[in-house]
Amino acid sequence: MNATVNAAVNDRYSRQILFNGIGEEGQRRLQAARVLIVGCGALGTAQAESLCRAGVGRLRIVDRDFVEPSNLQRQTMFTEGDAENRLPKAIAAANHLRAINSEIEIQPQIADVNHSNIEQLIDGCDVVLDGTDNFATRYLVNDACVKHNLNWIYGAAVGSYGVTMTIRPHQTACLRCVFEETPPAASAPTCDTAGVIMPIINIVAAVQVSEALKLLTGRVEDLHGSLMQFDVWRNEWRKIAPGAPRADCPVCGLAKYETLSPESPEAAAVLCGRDAIQISPSQPTRVNFASLAERLRRAGEVKFNEYLLRFRIGNFELTVFKDARSIIRGTNEIATARSLYAKYIGN
Repeated sequence: MNATVNAAVNDRYSRQILFNGIGEEGQRRLQAARVLIVGCGALGTAQAESLCRAGVGRLRIVDRDFVEPSNLQRQTMFTEGDAENRLPKAIAAANHLRAINSEIEIQPQIADVNHSNIEQLIDGCDVVLDGTDNFATRYLVNDACVKHNLNWIYGAAVGSYGVTMTIRPHQTACLRCVFEETPPAASAPTCDTAGVIMPIINIVAAVQVSEALKLLTGRVEDLHGSLMQFDVWRNEWRKIAPGAPRADCPVCGLAKYETLSPESPEAAAVLCGRDAIQISPSQPTRVNFASLAERLRRAGEVKFNEYLLRFRIGNFELTVFKDARSIIRGTNEIATARSLYAKYIGN
């Protein structure tokens, strides 16, 4: 790095470089780093903006969804214009991040993270941050990261409560060591029943990003080393020791990466707080929106742009992405969503 570049970097990140935990060497490490953010909702947008401003060299952002007005209360990267245009979240976030810091590389990907792409997505990354809203995807990330010995940072928030834990494969407990099974349905509050407030998003994301900065700059001795829980409404803050990796853990103990193998030809997922189901196709494909729109216009209202197609039929709305995934709004019944997908999009 020449003197001119050094001067520019030192000016932009001067306050961060002055911090003893980072310094000039830490800043150089951040600039050389690549981070994957899985999910670009409330936590993901907060993580992305913080890492972008910190000068992390490459950010890969993956999300399957598009921006809606209800997101704006807590998903700080997005604007009313993004919601009006129904921009995919990964694209909208990338647009804003590039305006914040043009010196770093942003890699937006509109995709559903699943067994077929997770290992490719984490390839070449130094740290993975959890911005998802479901345990199925978290178990998938955990399996892939443990398999490839990649550090990742779990995080979740609902209501005024949040939790986070940093996983260093084979050095700390992994997610399956702590949460052996997916929590039973209806066993805990969700965004449907409890909502979520912005302060807890900020706290969880701030701790996740702080841990990421420690990992990326080699300051592992400063990691909090716990399952950290917060409730901003009740003014509670707890640290629970997760213990060492379990010898009988199916993932880090027995190396059984079950989520990385396909379980069914077609995936369906209920989307939190949306009265909606996501249906993913059995085979990778690319949709020609113009052709699909021409066919669907006989049955209902159709609009599309370069990223997605929207089709309204009765009380239902189908949003179709280029990879043939569809978010079917107006039902929380998987059978109904599958039927609509088969009828209007195809198998």
